[in-house]
Amino acid sequence: MKKKNIVLIALAAVVVLLAVVVAVRGSRKSTFKQNYHVEDVSSITRIFLADKQEQEVTLSKVADSLWMVNGKWEASQPMVDLLLETLNTMRIRQQVNRNAVPTMINDLASRAIKVEVYQRVPRINWFGGRLRLLPHEKLTVTYFVGRETPDQMASVMFREGDKVPYIIHIPGFRGFLTPRFIADPLKWRSHSIVNLDVHDIERVELQIPGAPDDGYVVQRNGEGFDFLYAGQKAAVFDTARVAQMLSSFTFLNFDEFAAIVPNSFADSCVSGTPRTVLKVTDIAGITTTLRTFIKYDNPDDWMAMPDPELYETFDLDRLYAIIDQRDTVLIQYFIFDNILQPASYFLGQDKRLIAR
Repeated sequence: MKKKNIVLIALAAVVVLLAVVVAVRGSRKSTFKQNYHVEDVSSITRIFLADKQEQEVTLSKVADSLWMVNGKWEASQPMVDLLLETLNTMRIRQQVNRNAVPTMINDLASRAIKVEVYQRVPRINWFGGRLRLLPHEKLTVTYFVGRETPDQMASVMFREGDKVPYIIHIPGFRGFLTPRFIADPLKWRSHSIVNLDVHDIERVELQIPGAPDDGYVVQRNGEGFDFLYAGQKAAVFDTARVAQMLSSFTFLNFDEFAAIVPNSFADSCVSGTPRTVLKVTDIAGITTTLRTFIKYDNPDDWMAMPDPELYETFDLDRLYAIIDQRDTVLIQYFIFDNILQPASYFLGQDKRLIAR
């Protein structure tokens, strides 16, 4: 009799457990249909974006503040943060008018950006999330992001699993969401050249091919630095200017990739001898090399000159740079004002932008 009771109790417990599981899953499904946004963006591990121009990018989370682009390059954290914020704060403004649904579906099919969101979720999620076991990565939602609405205050979006598209906005934000979903990998890449605290810098060297004696080396010596030029160690130098130069390597970024201009334009400007060669070595022995080149306003005229050295019409704000023989970018004179100076400047003489 006692054994029979135990069996009945066990069966009852199983039935109750199954009922709870069904209820929780049903609740989760219902919540999914009502909530268009991603509730827990901290659990997102990967985001895939693709457009109709055959561009695609995968953003992968490596650490809390480190994402990678296609597993090769560091991502721009501000852009990733904005995308995560968008996924978390976007809401349904209204359903697309029933008569307009076929048109919207066709438009999405021809121009939408596909967005797949992967999250680390538990295989077992019972009792309203109080029991979460066996975490794994899972594709949790797929969006198709379309064009902006006529008032430019929202975007048309379709979520896989829904029957109709919706008008999606961010409450309180004036603008539409489509530009935040970009499938071009280049746009997602970080613009960082180096990000070193003064205490992490071992050596800074600036070479000036057109004036070799104007180059310099700043070398760590214990807690301080030595200043060397023309193969000599300076007995006295302007420590304030050197300190200002060294502090410039914290969050040192470039302006944008040179891919925004025609290849012939960039190629003609960087084909010759660099104006400066900057080498920054950290205490771990890793060196970043930056070669800078004048950015001419009209490279065709420059190439046609019998003596290119006579042609000095150049961009007054930016110049080209090649990072580690890998990426050609544009940098601003203003940002590099304290770095691209001749040795004489750090010896207390007048400032002179050698890069110009």
